Amino acid sequence: MPPSPAYRPEPRVFDLGPDFADAVAAAEFPQTLLRFRNDRAAAEVGLESLSDAEWIAAFGRFAPLPGQPGPLAMRYHGHQFRHYNPDLGDGRGFLAAQMRETPQAAALRERGDRQGQPSGRLLDLGTKGSGTTPWSRSGDGRLTLKGGVREVLAASMLEAQGVPTSRAFSLIETGEALERGDEPSPTRSAVLVRLSHSHIRFGTFQRAAYLGRVDQIEALIEHVRSLYHPTVAAGDAPGLLRAIVEVSAKLTARWIAAGFVHGVLNTDNLNVTGESFDYGPWRFLPEYDPAFTAAYFDQNGLYAFARQPEAVFWNLTQLAGCLKLVAEAEPLTDALNSFGPAYIRELRAAFLMRLGVLSLGEAADQRLVDATLALLREGGEALRWEPLFFDWFGGFASSARALSGPRAKLYQGEAFDAFRFALMEHEPDRIERLEHPMFAAREPEEMLIDEVEAIWAAIDAGDDWAPFYAKLARLEAARTAWGFIA
Repeated sequence: MPPSPAYRPEPRVFDLGPDFADAVAAAEFPQTLLRFRNDRAAAEVGLESLSDAEWIAAFGRFAPLPGQPGPLAMRYHGHQFRHYNPDLGDGRGFLAAQMRETPQAAALRERGDRQGQPSGRLLDLGTKGSGTTPWSRSGDGRLTLKGGVREVLAASMLEAQGVPTSRAFSLIETGEALERGDEPSPTRSAVLVRLSHSHIRFGTFQRAAYLGRVDQIEALIEHVRSLYHPTVAAGDAPGLLRAIVEVSAKLTARWIAAGFVHGVLNTDNLNVTGESFDYGPWRFLPEYDPAFTAAYFDQNGLYAFARQPEAVFWNLTQLAGCLKLVAEAEPLTDALNSFGPAYIRELRAAFLMRLGVLSLGEAADQRLVDATLALLREGGEALRWEPLFFDWFGGFASSARALSGPRAKLYQGEAFDAFRFALMEHEPDRIERLEHPMFAAREPEEMLIDEVEAIWAAIDAGDDWAPFYAKLARLEAARTAWGFIA
């Protein structure tokens, strides 16, 4: 069943050509059970009015949306745990469509803090688990249902916390039994669709550089500059790098403020728009722990929580190396070295955002960040990460709520006094947000691994989706309550 004829998308804007992607076909699945559809995200590209049958046709069987050509599997290389791999590319996904955001969505976004992004941004619908491609190698091109559920949960939590992230757009169970070596098998299958701003990865540039294709590097620079960083002048590779450094610094700072560990910060998992995506072995911190890792195979802690800024900077260095084919080293180095100051600046902003207070200037803001981290370190398992930001959201206006709550006994001593004094200096930001019913609860919404496993266990054992949908409803309430805009 085709999408509604009332829908009229703008034609596809992806114009890089066959050097960067391969035309592919989606797998034919034995079953298509709609498990999740994100109508709020769909409204951003004018697709919220699709019936469930039309939705399944578009995102389970991948009937082309009007004005869109067939799917494209992207070509790219990448460093995986700092080992270069030229045999990558979209092995179980493809770019299904590119569409302009609606004027209504643009107006809402422009009330936030994104700078330099034009109205009517180009947005991508990309898949995961949609079948094999020329880049599948020995893989089956499929996604486990558990992996899809985990990605929906991760993206929903991160969006609520104000982290720039792809959104889980659709999750459809596909009726296959998959064999996996790292989880009980056979296991159920699914196909996921994400909505994001770009699928151009650092690894896209790396492939062109590996092949020595200056023309491809130049094409990528113009494509990325014109579509995603339009304030950069044509042909200005250092300027483009600086813009990517800025958005990457913001993303990294927001991960840290959220207590989030991505798990696999390879160069093919970072993109030019500074959006987090591809959630595999992610975790949220149960407590302050700089060495906390998300992936069981990250045995050396390369992508541990506190090493994420280092990992992102290393990846940016690889991107800068690609741009040396078309630009001088010195201005590229200057752009690259802007990461450190940008990250510190964005970290201060992220912590103030999560605490719901206004900036008082660099020195006072840094005191608050330092005091917050010190209190989290001292509080440890008893305090945890997320509850501190929940208890003290709105600054000192929340003192009565925090000091009468379940962690009241933890709010004493030298570390707390330093935090309290630093917090008192800062005025609340939009104090009316504290009137939301969420702040009457004793505990915040967290996303710790035990809850994630319990949600999956209900689905796996009894096909009980109620805990999953209930969690998403609470996360939507949290998103509204926090009022963050990534």
